[in-house]
Amino acid sequence: MTGRRLLAWTGGSPLRALAAAMLLAAAAASAQDEVPFITTPDRVTVAMLELAGVGERDHVLDLGSGDGRIVITAARRFGASGLGVEIVPELVRKSREHARAAGVEARVEFREQDLFSTDLARATVVTMYLLPEVNLQLRPRLLALVPGTRIASHDWDMGEWEPDRSLTIDVPDKAIGREKKSRVFLWIVPALVHGTWCAGDARLDVTQRFQRFSATLQMRGHAAPVAVFDGRVVGAELRTEGGPATQAQLRYDARPAGAVLQWVQASGVAGAQAGRSFVRAAAAGC
Repeated sequence: MTGRRLLAWTGGSPLRALAAAMLLAAAAASAQDEVPFITTPDRVTVAMLELAGVGERDHVLDLGSGDGRIVITAARRFGASGLGVEIVPELVRKSREHARAAGVEARVEFREQDLFSTDLARATVVTMYLLPEVNLQLRPRLLALVPGTRIASHDWDMGEWEPDRSLTIDVPDKAIGREKKSRVFLWIVPALVHGTWCAGDARLDVTQRFQRFSATLQMRGHAAPVAVFDGRVVGAELRTEGGPATQAQLRYDARPAGAVLQWVQASGVAGAQAGRSFVRAAAAGC
C-alpha cells in the first residue's frame, strides 16, 4: 500500500459508484493491491499537522508518504523530525530530493517499505491518507502505541473508534470528489485501563471502549458501590464527566514492575481516594 492511495467517493454517476464499490472490495480482499496515488493538498497537510499539535519534540511517521510533503512540512514549518514509508521507489527518490531542496534532509528519512511491516513505536504523531479498510487493519497497532500518541487521518475515519477532534476544510483545488472539501480526523491514543484495579481496601472496576470509560468504586465492608462515574481517557489521563459528586482525575503510569493508576484528585464520596495508587488486580491479589 503506497502513500496517498485512497478510494475517493465520487458521487452522482452510477458507473462511478459501481467503480468505487469494486475498488473498495478489491482493497478489502488484499490491502497490498494498488489503488490510485493522490496527493494531499498543501492546506490539508498543514491542517493535519496543526490539529495534531506537531512541534519540535515530535517525530512524525507518515504511512504511505507519497511525494514526502507531510514529513517535509512537519520538519520545515514545525521543526519536527520525521519518517515517511512508501513502497514505490520513484516516489521515495523524489521525496529525498524534495527534502534536500527544502533543507531538512538531516531531520527526515524516507524508506521504501511496506507500511504494515513498519515499526510504529518511535512515532509521537502518525499521519495517514489511506483506504478506510486499511485504517481499520492498522487500528489495533495504533491503539497499542504509547498513550498520548496522536493519529491524524485525511478523509477516512477509524470506524467505531470515534475521533477526539475533526474538522472540515474547503479545498477548491482538490483533485477528487464533487464537494471540494476535505475532512481531517484526530485521535489521541488512550491508555488501556480496562479491568480491575486495587488499592488496599478499595477496588476500581473499569470498563473501557476506546477513549470512553465507566468505573465503579467499591470499598471493603460496603455492600453497595461507593461511586460510579463515566468519563474519557485522554492519553494517560482519566477524566470524569459527571457532576461535583463524582469528579475525579486519574493518571495511568506504565512502570517496569507493572502499570499503576494514580488517583490524582477526587471530590465528593470518592474524595478519600486522592493520592492513592491502584494496581491491576492480578498483581495486587484482590
